[in-house]
Amino acid sequence: MRILMVYPKFKITFWSFKYLLTFIGKKAAFPPAGLLTVAAMLPKSWEVELVDMNVHRLDEKQIEHADYVFISAMTTQSESAEQVIRLCNRIGIPVVLGGPILVAGCEHFPGVKHFLLGEVENTFPEFLDDIANQKAKRIYPAKNFPSLTAPLIPMWSLINLHDYASMLLQWGRGCPFCCTFCNIAALNGRKIRTKLPEQFIREIDALYEAGARGSIMLADDNFIGNRSETKKMLPLLVKWQKEHGYPFELTAEVDITLADDEGLMTSMVQAGFKKVFLGLETPNKASLIECKKFQNVYHDMLACVRKMQSFGLIPMSGFMFGFDADNPETFDDEAIDFIQKAGIAISMLSVLQAFPGTDLYDKLQKEGRLLTTATGNNTDCYPNFVPKMPVEKLVQGFKKTWRKIYSPRGYYMTVRSFLRAYNTDKKVPKKTNKSDLGAFFISIWCIGFFGGPMKSFYYWATLLEALLYNYRAFPEAVTLQVFGSHFRRFAKDVRRS
Repeated sequence: MRILMVYPKFKITFWSFKYLLTFIGKKAAFPPAGLLTVAAMLPKSWEVELVDMNVHRLDEKQIEHADYVFISAMTTQSESAEQVIRLCNRIGIPVVLGGPILVAGCEHFPGVKHFLLGEVENTFPEFLDDIANQKAKRIYPAKNFPSLTAPLIPMWSLINLHDYASMLLQWGRGCPFCCTFCNIAALNGRKIRTKLPEQFIREIDALYEAGARGSIMLADDNFIGNRSETKKMLPLLVKWQKEHGYPFELTAEVDITLADDEGLMTSMVQAGFKKVFLGLETPNKASLIECKKFQNVYHDMLACVRKMQSFGLIPMSGFMFGFDADNPETFDDEAIDFIQKAGIAISMLSVLQAFPGTDLYDKLQKEGRLLTTATGNNTDCYPNFVPKMPVEKLVQGFKKTWRKIYSPRGYYMTVRSFLRAYNTDKKVPKKTNKSDLGAFFISIWCIGFFGGPMKSFYYWATLLEALLYNYRAFPEAVTLQVFGSHFRRFAKDVRRS
């Protein structure tokens, strides 16, 4: 049996980091870890090939050579996935589709022969048995939320690891919170399931043996959702990192309550965690209550961000606009002011979207306010529903926020706040590699010398700020200037949309 796995192309979104990749000489932000894990579940005798369309062009001959084409995708890959499905239909090769893209329903993809719904550990073994017995069904529904303790290691040999800016692993799935706009509860449940600590260390080790070094993003819905299990795993990770000279720098998605646990923050930093992504969403408390983000309501978000910075972590965050409780002041007096004071130099700004499987979607559907299907694209300035705020003011305020936050001076003010709060005494040693040096010299050339008068001025002002007030954070200052260059170009895409 010959299997062709295809990872469709992403639209330009916050997480694609398209403009950042040119500084570090990479082709894509993250590898298709889901498909690589599925590949590890296939019979050893099967022939497997993987094409990541974010890295390589898909050739028709590759499809013609396959018995099946497996596609896994997210909502932002829908357009590319549909093109691949049509191409496979024309050539006559059956398509198997799975992943979060199916949260909107199978009816959107009539050209697919087999659908695997939910988490693949649930449906794939049955599907493989049915293929062997020539009785495969069209739809394999999710049965429950499976245990993650099966010893599955992604088949890293199918890709070139050096094509990617960061590797991708997973410790657990699910999130205990019930934010109205989030579909994680529908996709992965509210009960946190984790791997065994020893199992996760084996995956880290396998990635190391495959030749990976540098950044790893943990694709968990909430890394600290099950604190007791996470605290069991972290000492093993600390030990492994020390024994191997800290080859990996980790990023994870967490919630605001991390600031309550100083021991956990210390362990994470000692284990090599550097950045944490927080779903702060909005500094408007009425909007937080509206979307049931109560963990944020009951915390001083600014104080929590600064506390994480004081423990050697770099908080990133997502911010949304378009809640019913939002008003024009939400942009200037609240969001922009908060981001700059908190020093959140990597901020994902987006207009609220209602996704199937969320309480928000159900509410808006009952109220007759839904308009279109959500795309999940951060450059979309329009919500897929009728907002309470006049849509023209929402779009204008959203674009203005992007422009102000990532203008050379506005971004400098944010980075300045970060540099004065960030505690470098706790960060673990990291050797400077060729990629780091290359990015530094490219940043000098592209931003420092030829970025234009304003960009160049604030580039050098940022580096001077680091040298004067927090010289050990000089590498972070350079990195954030590279991020800033990326986001300024991304902001142009937002303003044009």
